[in-house]
Amino acid sequence: MDLLTFKRGVHPPHGKHLSEHKPIEDYTPKGELVFPLSQHIGAPCESLVKKGDKVLVGQKIGEAKGFGLSTIHSSVSGTVKNILPMMTASGNKIPSIIIENDNNYETISLPKEKRDYTKLSKEELVDIIRETGIVGMGGACFPTHVKLTPPADKNIDSIIVNAAECEPYLTCDHRLMLEETKKIVIGLDIILKMFPKAKGYIGIENNKLDAIKLMNDAAKSFPNIEVKALKTKYPQGAEKQLIYSITKREVPSGKLPADVGCIVQNVGTMHAIYKAVSFGLPLTERIVTVTGEAIKEPKNLRVKLGTSVRELIEACGGFKEDPIKVISGGPMMGMTLSTLDIPVIKGTSGILCLTKTQAVLPNPTNCIRCGKCVDACPMNLIPGKLKSLAERHEYDEFEKLNGLDCIECGCCTFVCPAKNHLVQSIRTAKRVVIANKRKK
Repeated sequence: MDLLTFKRGVHPPHGKHLSEHKPIEDYTPKGELVFPLSQHIGAPCESLVKKGDKVLVGQKIGEAKGFGLSTIHSSVSGTVKNILPMMTASGNKIPSIIIENDNNYETISLPKEKRDYTKLSKEELVDIIRETGIVGMGGACFPTHVKLTPPADKNIDSIIVNAAECEPYLTCDHRLMLEETKKIVIGLDIILKMFPKAKGYIGIENNKLDAIKLMNDAAKSFPNIEVKALKTKYPQGAEKQLIYSITKREVPSGKLPADVGCIVQNVGTMHAIYKAVSFGLPLTERIVTVTGEAIKEPKNLRVKLGTSVRELIEACGGFKEDPIKVISGGPMMGMTLSTLDIPVIKGTSGILCLTKTQAVLPNPTNCIRCGKCVDACPMNLIPGKLKSLAERHEYDEFEKLNGLDCIECGCCTFVCPAKNHLVQSIRTAKRVVIANKRKK
């Protein structure tokens, strides 16, 4: 088997053995649900409900009125208890709709028959995807309908499904591929109907051989879809690295995948597109991996958006020892949580609970100029230099050295023998540079 890969990268411990063989379980929420009105890039949505309103499963409760926004739908039926800022995984308080679940799960009116996507125009398909609130479910939450409407001068010839799931510990995409195989392939075929000159590729790392086999079998009846086996290496699932692995095209600095003829979508996004187009189902649930050495029973759960992280941990038997750190996402790119009382949103791929053995980093020491961070950086940057510029607030020079190209994958921090917090410093500098650009 010829394995495709990209330049540089690292090989962190997988940790996937804890949950990769755990079938998806449905979880029914017990408490009230919280729906942040920003589950995408950009400003929060506009609330369509007010305190005291009754809502149904699938009802639109947040309206997107701007570029980069995505609609929000209720995952339960019940009563709007309040609308106020609530804590999220980012550490910020975001305006949120709090719904008291009535446990009846009354649903909005949906199409009575399965829709034939081959008879729908591109415009109709994009409208469905926009109205059902689908975003990139790998964690970035970029609105899918925006990706699917590139400028007219972009010649899209490759639709790539990101099935790498390179982030350690996470197995939600893997399980989805094993249990909902055909639906993912049909989701890709729906996108290909919008771009008739394009070919579809599904990139899967070779530590998921069972998924590669099943997806290959499912794709056989689709001549314009091909499964590509990828070398297991982090960050194989990063957009630009995945494009290079499969097409050998490099996305230039400051450019987007569409500039090299590609659109990349996550496995979960493909599955959501299938459900939205075929049955009119808005995005109201997702698969979440709850795992880590501190969890009693690691699981892959099908979770209704708005469910509390605390509930999910309890559903997995709680902690077998006090965690030193709980992360939303994976250990390389996830966000450390300050509280368990935050909701699952569209981009919540995992809840990782680590013990002191896995999570405590030694104190940083002086850089020894070994160059390991340069060798590891998949974006061909000089992380040590960027860190120094960030700490000295030399933001013009930081930008000249392409600091904004950093994808914050954490490879540099992972390999640094001095244990310097490279990606953290670079991330902070990026935010300052971007904020300064917006002011100008």
